[in-house]
Amino acid sequence: MNVKLLPPTVFYALLLVSIASHFAVPIITLIRPPYSFLGVPIIIFGAGLNLWADSLFKKRNTPVKPTEMPVSFVTNGPFRISRHPMYLGMAAILLGVAVVLGSILPLAFPILFLALMERLFIPREEANLERAFGDDYRAYKKRVRRWI
Repeated sequence: MNVKLLPPTVFYALLLVSIASHFAVPIITLIRPPYSFLGVPIIIFGAGLNLWADSLFKKRNTPVKPTEMPVSFVTNGPFRISRHPMYLGMAAILLGVAVVLGSILPLAFPILFLALMERLFIPREEANLERAFGDDYRAYKKRVRRWI
């Protein structure tokens, strides 16, 4: 059985571990209410960014899964300022949850998520895009930063 790890799986696993770590090991509380509620708009921003980017892929009938070859090259919307807005959105959700929780340990999980995306998914994804779209993708890569 060949099971492929996907970014949403990593995201949900880290989200659950982040929340569990807050309750299991509440070492230091950095952010207390009402300031911790500032995490809610960060969560909303991250979710909105994911939905927006996902909708652009659906409009172009191109797969969202980084393990599949793209059929269309999306450069509009949030892809004008970030090559990976979906991963950025997931990291924002993790950051927002960490702010809402207020303790120090959950703040590590957005950083871990970004590091895992950099290591496990982005190299293959960008290689596929370069194979599929050649010079157009290379020009896009020079013009648009990986994150923001």
